[in-house]
Amino acid sequence: MLNGKKIILGVCGSIAAYKSALIVRLLAKSGAEVKVVMTESAKGFITPLTLSTLSKNPVLSEFEKGNTGEWNNHVELGLWADLIVIAPASANTLAKLANGICDNLLTAVYLSARCPIMFAPAMDLDMYLHASVSKNISNLMSYGNILVDAEEGELASGLSGKGRMAEPENIFTMIEKHFLEKIEIPNLQGKKVLITSGPTYEPIDPVRFIGNHSSGKMGSALAEILHEAGCEVVVISGPTAIRNNATPYKVIPVTSANDMFESVNSLYDEVDIAIFAAAVADYRPETIATQKIKKKGDDMTIKLIKNKDIAFEMGLNKKHQINIGFALETENESKNAIGKLEKKNFDLIVLNSLNDKGAGFAGDTNKITIINKHNNKKEFELKSKIEVAKDIVYEVSKLVS
Repeated sequence: MLNGKKIILGVCGSIAAYKSALIVRLLAKSGAEVKVVMTESAKGFITPLTLSTLSKNPVLSEFEKGNTGEWNNHVELGLWADLIVIAPASANTLAKLANGICDNLLTAVYLSARCPIMFAPAMDLDMYLHASVSKNISNLMSYGNILVDAEEGELASGLSGKGRMAEPENIFTMIEKHFLEKIEIPNLQGKKVLITSGPTYEPIDPVRFIGNHSSGKMGSALAEILHEAGCEVVVISGPTAIRNNATPYKVIPVTSANDMFESVNSLYDEVDIAIFAAAVADYRPETIATQKIKKKGDDMTIKLIKNKDIAFEMGLNKKHQINIGFALETENESKNAIGKLEKKNFDLIVLNSLNDKGAGFAGDTNKITIINKHNNKKEFELKSKIEVAKDIVYEVSKLVS
């Protein structure tokens, strides 16, 4: 999706500047051409050498190139880029951008740009909440710039709250979405879609649980694409790091498999399409300790009992719905996936294998095979999960037709 895209990353003076290295790496791996423009103060937090090595381009911070009379043309840079991402964007730089102050190369490139601009603020809690900073952010957004909002968490000062720069993976996802072509599939307009996503946590005691490595990224990507296609989307999500309060669709957070079953069961009759992308625990502890279990001896036995199979139960009740399942396998992949498709009354099943590099939990990519009720298989190459979601949605749209 980003192959050949020209992206300028602006890096400002902030402790969060160390994260800019990962942003450059993610962009470069995706095939984008990246040029980094740093402010002088940013060099105190991360070296130009690091960013130059990762981007495979010289890092720019001054108007002049040495003493030769050559210069880094801010106008050419502003015209070159398909997108400018300023991350981290310090309070100082936000104020300059919002008020047209042009005293360094980055602000000059910003004022010369004809492409969209994203900015990811990074500062301490009280700075971020200050009225002047809020006004500057509002002004920048009113100019058409795209805010990658700060996240909550532990800050460099030791305080905890909002002000952390968005994680590089989240910024990268927003960049992907920016370049994503809007999907227009008329037969999906207005369809009600339910998606299960993420893991479930089955408590052992108040501290511990049984879970898995699902990140919810695939379910989130599907929700984004279906929302873009005009669907009314509800995601029932287990615990993930995805910021559900920032989504344009409804998210119902749950924790355990029983929680997820109750939520799905209450909504299933109303939906047109149900996508079961969650990694639901098959078993849960029979007894949940009310206090933290203390260490005793060299071993411990926990008796597990079976959870309800949510997709199977909904398959029994299926009327008009189109049901889509997922199968993550490690052996006999096709045979096991087809078995699930038949047993759970799926219309399609999406197979991915942990044996395929880049597929499976937590990553930003996936490699899938889609199998229908006639056992016809369609294999896809390794792609970003956003692109994988697009492929799945196109196959679903054929069933709606």
